Amino acid sequence: MARSAESVDAVIKAYDVRGVVGEQIDATFVREVGGAFARLVSADDGGANRVVIGHDMRDSSPQLSQAFAAGVTAQGLDVVHIGLASTDQLYFASGLLDCPGAMFTASHNPAQYNGIKLCRAGAKPVGQDTGLATISSELVAGVPDYDGTPGQVTEQDVLEDYASFVRGLVDLSELRPLTVAVDAGNGMGGHTVPAVFGPLPLTVKDLFFELDGTFPNHEANPLDPANLVDLQRHVQETRADIGLAFDGDADRCFVVDERGLPVSPSAVTALVAERELAKEPGSTIIHNLITSRAVPELVTELGGTPVRTRVGHSFIKQQMAQTGAIFGGEHSAHYYFRDFWGADSGMLAALHVLAALGEQERPLSELMAKYERYAASGEINSTVADAQERTEAVVAAFADRTRSVDRLDGVTVDLNGNSWFNLRASNTEPLLRLNVEAPTAADVEVLVTEILGIVRA
Repeated sequence: MARSAESVDAVIKAYDVRGVVGEQIDATFVREVGGAFARLVSADDGGANRVVIGHDMRDSSPQLSQAFAAGVTAQGLDVVHIGLASTDQLYFASGLLDCPGAMFTASHNPAQYNGIKLCRAGAKPVGQDTGLATISSELVAGVPDYDGTPGQVTEQDVLEDYASFVRGLVDLSELRPLTVAVDAGNGMGGHTVPAVFGPLPLTVKDLFFELDGTFPNHEANPLDPANLVDLQRHVQETRADIGLAFDGDADRCFVVDERGLPVSPSAVTALVAERELAKEPGSTIIHNLITSRAVPELVTELGGTPVRTRVGHSFIKQQMAQTGAIFGGEHSAHYYFRDFWGADSGMLAALHVLAALGEQERPLSELMAKYERYAASGEINSTVADAQERTEAVVAAFADRTRSVDRLDGVTVDLNGNSWFNLRASNTEPLLRLNVEAPTAADVEVLVTEILGIVRA
């Protein structure tokens, strides 16, 4: 059936498919997406003949994943269904089976949402420019019927294979016994953490491991500090050596030290970069433009090549492929690994931090101090009527103090080499996003106050 462009565009976003179940997304719509996706990947060079599908713990995910499978098989392709999975477990399956994949999840979105993250064989991303626009067009025009033999659906459990694979990518040979507090947020970390951590010398103090797509305890979005409070308390109560928080589909991991204080994703990026460069000296490391300047500084000091990119996983993955980078990190706690098909895995990042902590005796706070060279504001959002006009007003106000300006993604203003800020407009909301970094927290506060005074005037 043909659909309106407006209804399709409301759901098929820049990087994935996402919307409210029963209003924007239902089984019929998802079946059509499955058919269009099957046509897309079968038309690629080398033409795919099967698709692997996984889903998270949301109530709607099993039904929607089955509807998608029906759309795929109706176009003559086979389906391998791996059942409950984290997003990086689905990427693993796509790499292992060398076939395109579809993960049913809305990540950290509230319970009424669901969505689909799509990839080609080897976990290569599918975004607007690499397939989603084509799928949208087919949904608007109506997905053509296929008159050949339908495909078949088989099931395959890859959880233990995934767990063994990610452990094998990190040197855990010197890992001493550790107490690890883990907040799964009722998301897929409750599914993958026991499998991955089980054989290791770790005492896991679990929090909210019950799979529950209604998220009864807190949103499964650790990027919001409010959702880290339970883990911070849990670390202190259990006297854990480290705390880990996973988002809903467990592709992102946030770290809390033994004091219950958050460790910045930039510091985690720097730590993992150092470990990967020790394995392959001189390699390229990707970082996005609002990651701490400590990351490229450290990479350069270690003899590596830092490459700066826009915010967003499609840009990171594109740069990973083009440069042959061994690792990439984002401020949002997405971590990308060449040896994991260039895809992101919060679990792999967690294993690196655990290995670094466990191969020496210092507490995590002391271990991470070398990677925390600057103070940062974190992302601050402001609702504005005209993001471009407000951005230019800020740039003008700082003109006499500016060393350089670049517009790779929004505007980044370098004030003196140690202090900088970035203003980026949201692609989907009337928001202007501010990130500030400076030598001290006091310096950051002064800059934030001045910039927001202009933005929100």
